[in-house]
Amino acid sequence: MQIFNAPRVWGLIQKLVLEVLQEIIIKYHWQAIDLENEAIEKAKKGNRKFEYEVLTYGDTLKQLLARSRYFLYKNKSKWSENQIERSSLLFELNTDIEKAYNLAQELRNIFEKTTDKIIGLSRLAKWHEKVNQSGFKSFNTISRSIMNHYQTILNYFDNRSTNASAESFNAKIKAFRAQFRVVRNIEFFLFRLTNIYA
Repeated sequence: MQIFNAPRVWGLIQKLVLEVLQEIIIKYHWQAIDLENEAIEKAKKGNRKFEYEVLTYGDTLKQLLARSRYFLYKNKSKWSENQIERSSLLFELNTDIEKAYNLAQELRNIFEKTTDKIIGLSRLAKWHEKVNQSGFKSFNTISRSIMNHYQTILNYFDNRSTNASAESFNAKIKAFRAQFRVVRNIEFFLFRLTNIYA
């Protein structure tokens, strides 16, 4: 069970959204591999030489899907010219990937650009409605998780604080404690800890 708290919420949601986007890309990549294998088998049965269907930029569909995986994790503003051209071809061939990418980017924009709880709630509700209309089962899972935990998730919009410094300090304490196999005197251990890190 995942615990949703304000400091970790954006990192967790971003990870889930990227996994969903990757799942959709991989699904279409496997379909492209299956289609190519079927075409190769038909060519062998007909005693013909199989010719790969090459797209505009010299890639097959299978190669385009494999190479697109990485730039689809980035915002459009960070794409190179080559990536913009590849994305337009990819989105033209497969509108589901474009829909999934746009849903992921909309959610990213909500968390990166919203600073008010009420506006954040309304934007999340609109995103939830778009997810319902899209028909992506995996996005529905994320959307339901957000709606089930929206009260704590909305706290993120207040001050956008993260617990990175606390996590870093906990790692230092664990490393310090690992130097000693057993801590027998807790008071002395805490005394040394405060002298070193305070």
